[in-house]
Amino acid sequence: MKRLFFALWPNIETRGRIDKFNQTIKPEGLKKVQRDNLHITLVFLGNVDIKSEAILRQRVESISIQPFELQFDQLNFWQKPRILCLATQQYDPQLSILVNALKKAAEPCSIKTEKRPYQPHITLARKARTKIEVNAPLITWQAQSFCLVESCCTTNGVHYQVLQSWDFK
Repeated sequence: MKRLFFALWPNIETRGRIDKFNQTIKPEGLKKVQRDNLHITLVFLGNVDIKSEAILRQRVESISIQPFELQFDQLNFWQKPRILCLATQQYDPQLSILVNALKKAAEPCSIKTEKRPYQPHITLARKARTKIEVNAPLITWQAQSFCLVESCCTTNGVHYQVLQSWDFK
């Protein structure tokens, strides 16, 4: 079994801008997301067996999405998961189409996906206790592809490994 999710993965420039801003956030006790783990989760799949993973990979091949742009401009605090994240109020409808197509691809594998309305965000830190008043810069993300990612536990914490990527068509 692998712990999997679909995600948007940033290019080097976008990753650098996000990490630069993240390093300016200083409250004690925060567990910052490692630079190489920064991403936008599209659909969390959980523990997936080899057969279901193969079916998922095959089913997402036919997803057709146009490239789109996201603009993150708010630093939010989400109390229940205790995270600080970059968020956006408005986003391209292509993102919703993609998320819904990925959820549909997971159905034949009996994978339960999130029922709440999708909220695109970039988690910056965990174990947050309160909202931090800081002006977030405008971070533009050019979405050109999506990927299947494995969450791997290591002695240095969680590491996200991209297993496969699909370009938008």
